[in-house]
Amino acid sequence: MILKEHYIKRLNASITLVVILVFFTFSSCRIENSSPYEQLKNTKEWKLELDDECTDHWQDNWMLDGLIATVENSDLGMNFVAGPEHRNNAHHAVLWTRQSFKGDIKIEYEYTRTDSQLINVNILYIQAQGIGGGEYDKDISQWNHLRTIPDMRIYYNYMDPIHISYAAFPMENDDPTKDYIRVRKYPVTPDRTFHQMEAEPSYYNMGLFLPDVTYKVTVIKANKMLYMQVEGDGKDELYSWDMSAKDPSIEGRIGLRHMFTRSARYKNFKVSVK
Repeated sequence: MILKEHYIKRLNASITLVVILVFFTFSSCRIENSSPYEQLKNTKEWKLELDDECTDHWQDNWMLDGLIATVENSDLGMNFVAGPEHRNNAHHAVLWTRQSFKGDIKIEYEYTRTDSQLINVNILYIQAQGIGGGEYDKDISQWNHLRTIPDMRIYYNYMDPIHISYAAFPMENDDPTKDYIRVRKYPVTPDRTFHQMEAEPSYYNMGLFLPDVTYKVTVIKANKMLYMQVEGDGKDELYSWDMSAKDPSIEGRIGLRHMFTRSARYKNFKVSVK
């Protein structure tokens, strides 16, 4: 009887060990097989530096380029509206974070489009500085006065951010399927035209960012890669760009540009760095 109990205990111990080994092997495989994006997104190395619910006092965290734009807070978030006149540069608008962020960066927010336009774009600027020299100090807050009319040329000639166009349409368009996402790296230089700033690929006809639908946007710039994840309306899409051939953006502010005629609401805006 004693011998039988001994063998039963050994058998139970062996079974327990096998279960533990299987569990850890499965967990290890799951981690190893997760995508580089998922590993970046979920790493504990991120340090939260901006956490704005966007429901009160937008001026505490943001500064505005553009005299015609309006920004209003409510329990629903921060409603940002550019001017209504198409092709009038004074009707563009850009919101900038007051904080500047250095290093690898993760940007998360809820985005709800509040216009029904089939023209023009929204832009996310990532780590913008001035090019330095003359009036265009690296600290862009030193020349806010030069951007009261937010002409696009001021930004791509005299700043150096990464730019993501999204919820975007051509400037002349009546086709609701012609939406796109495109990345550029500023600035224009004698050796690089506006179109040569583009980072391939561009993405077309996604059917995302529909009016009055809330999407969770997550953008990560790290390890010479740029990712944009869009979740909402039953979709979960991931877009990526290899930025190794572009000059890196290392430090600067985050910007939200609405071209003339465009508007959207933002909520739970978070920026983390590592």
